[in-house]
Amino acid sequence: MREVRCRDALREAMAEEMRRDPNVFLLGEEVGHYQGAYKVTQGLLEEFGERRVIDTPIAEAGFAGVAVGAAMAGLRPIVEFMTWNFSLVAFDQIVNNAAKMYQMSAGQFPVPVVFRGPNASARQVGSQHSHAVEAFYANVPGLIVCYPSTPRDAKGLLKTAIRCDDPVVFLEGETLYNVKGEVPDEEELIEFGKARVSREGTDVTVVVWGRPHPMVLKVAEEMAADEGVSCEVIDPRTLRPLDHEAIVASVKKTNRCVVVHEHWPYGGPGAEIVDRVQREAFDHLDAPVLRATNLDVPMPYAAHLESEVIVTEARIRAAIRKVCYLD
Repeated sequence: MREVRCRDALREAMAEEMRRDPNVFLLGEEVGHYQGAYKVTQGLLEEFGERRVIDTPIAEAGFAGVAVGAAMAGLRPIVEFMTWNFSLVAFDQIVNNAAKMYQMSAGQFPVPVVFRGPNASARQVGSQHSHAVEAFYANVPGLIVCYPSTPRDAKGLLKTAIRCDDPVVFLEGETLYNVKGEVPDEEELIEFGKARVSREGTDVTVVVWGRPHPMVLKVAEEMAADEGVSCEVIDPRTLRPLDHEAIVASVKKTNRCVVVHEHWPYGGPGAEIVDRVQREAFDHLDAPVLRATNLDVPMPYAAHLESEVIVTEARIRAAIRKVCYLD
């Protein structure tokens, strides 16, 4: 095992898969000569050249469509969106073409394409650059939606995504790029639809993915020390497919559940998880299932307002205390 940053783990995954399979190539804005807007693709142009690392115009619908066509023709494109907010320009290509082509062609055309890039809020980038888009894409049959929280999961899931014959939406927490974590020296492929228990516990299950994951672990440690509350932390790793069996099994053990995510509270994967828990573990629940989320407003630009909207440690702690009847 060795410690690497999340951005480096992602780069390693792409480089290893590009060396393994000549059909894998990368395209997107500033992925080549600029070395990537967030330096995730640094060094790839030098190693693989301009035929396999392609700088595109600012035209998301265009290069997403090129990638879908290339995948239908037998290649394995990786599309980097400078931010997932910009994928909304390419929504038609992702939802109407990539997700549906295999079914509409009666299995004649698989679409092995990975759409990846930073998701959700960063720091003071305004409402149009702060979307957490997992609710949009997890709603669509035909798409796989990955959302890693650690460097190890980022690398293992991305390698699996590149080898997958179905289109994959790969969401990377923008503020997690510098987070360090252990990555195995040997090759590791992480299976879709298999959640990870990030922390064992007995009193409450906390389901979390992406940026809030380290926040939840911090709150869990503090509550164990200060209030004797034992939190079990479940990271789904993929939101479609969702490992609801692991989540339900944990809730049946702890009898309480809080879902934490960096998204608006209305609809989305958080609401889906709440629904599955109440349907499949209703008789085991000792309290209503609660969510700790962003506030239901567009993201402000001002730092002091932004900090109020984004899900916070205080909001996470308050939800856990409420389901444990400590308030």
